[in-house]
Order: sequence, then C-alpha cells, then structure tokens
Amino acid sequence: MAKVIALANQKGGVGKTTTAINLAASLALLGKKVLLLDADPQANATSGLGFDIDLEGIYACLTGTRQPEEVILDCEEVKNLRLLPSSIDLVAADTELPKMDQAHFVMKRIIDRVRGDYDYVFIDCSPSLGYTTVNILTAADTVLIPVQCEYLALEGLSKLLHTIRKVKTSLNPALDIEGFLLTMYMRNRLNNQVVAEVRQHFGPLAYETVIQRNIRLGEAPSHGKPVMLYDATATGSENYLALAREFLKRNRK
Repeated sequence: MAKVIALANQKGGVGKTTTAINLAASLALLGKKVLLLDADPQANATSGLGFDIDLEGIYACLTGTRQPEEVILDCEEVKNLRLLPSSIDLVAADTELPKMDQAHFVMKRIIDRVRGDYDYVFIDCSPSLGYTTVNILTAADTVLIPVQCEYLALEGLSKLLHTIRKVKTSLNPALDIEGFLLTMYMRNRLNNQVVAEVRQHFGPLAYETVIQRNIRLGEAPSHGKPVMLYDATATGSENYLALAREFLKRNRK
C-alpha cells in the first residue's frame, strides 16, 4: 500500500507545488510508482505537468460523480508518474465537504480506492488550513513541510503544527511529520541563519538536502514539465534528485 504524503504550508510561495511536482517526478524516474494528487484550486501542479486545468479530477471524485481511477492521468514523459488533476471548481470543497457523510474522511475514501496501485501518493494542498486541508491531513500518513529560507516563513509554522496536532489527536492518530524541506536558498547570511535555526529546532526532521533558488526551476512549469525534463543539468534538477534519494533512504522498508 502506498505511503500518503501531504505537502502543506498555509503560507503561499514557499515552493510547495514545485516540490510536489519535482519530488514526485524524481521518485518516478528512480523507478517508484507515484501518484500526484493536486488538491489546490489553483491547479498549478496540474498545469505544471502540462495538463489542461479544466479536466474532471479531484472535485468530481469529492462530489461522487467520478471515481479516481476514471480521471487519473498518465504523465507520458515520466514513466511511473500519474496525476489526479485539480480545477477551479475545487474552491467549493470547503463549503460542500462538511455536508457529506463522514465528512472528514471523504479524501481518505478516495485515496484508499487507488493507493494499492502505487508506492507513494503525494498530495499538493492549497495554501490554507481550511476544511479541505484538514480532510487531506486525515487521509495522509505524513506531512512534508516546505519552508522558505526567510524569517517570515518561520512565523506561520506554529499554526500549521498546531493543526497537525489537532488532526492527530482527533481524527488521524497515525499522522506524523515526514520532514521540513528548506527551499529558495541563496548563499547569504540571512538564509544561512534560517537554515541553522530550522535544523537546530527540528533536528533530524529537517532534510539535509536544500533546494536552491534556480531560474530553470522557475521556468519549467510554464513548459509543463518537471525541471529534470526541462533541463537535466540545472541546479534544481540536481537538488530534487538528491532530495528523492534522501527521501528513499529515510523510507527504506
């Protein structure tokens, strides 16, 4: 059964979707069967893999008009990688989910239908701590938290960690933190201080791999490709392949 990892941070612009796309693609290139579930109404993970953001996807699954196996897409350029897409319709989920039967477990029921087909399922959450995100945390095994290398990015972590603790206490006792990933790193004093502070506070939960600021990494989504397909020699490609290897080392079974 697949391990289900939610990528969450209520602060936008921290590299969450970039990480979702490129970590999932890197693991697929290393031979793992991976599903990327786009659970953000902005659908950036969907467009970032070259797909139309008007396709039926996770919202149709939440409302019961489609089953996940009917709308999951093959990422033809990356063998072993598949996508459950999102669309702007998902903005309605926060108001519709609470009305459903066993509302907190809707996402879990969807994922459980397909998790036997994969090694890993990654869920790209929206930058919020609303009902949909709580639903995803209820379905997940772990949470991977991207942290931008600046002090303002650290301030919102306490709210996210509080939400994770509440979900763990009331809905998903098995929920754990996968790790903290430092992103958008530049070699300067401020960024180095943030890296040191995160590693001191979170210890081994902070990944050794750091994702550096990289122009090619920022350009890749506009071409509908993971960075390693857009430019295999880019620093972003090297960073995410290193992260994938570290991730696998931590997840040896």
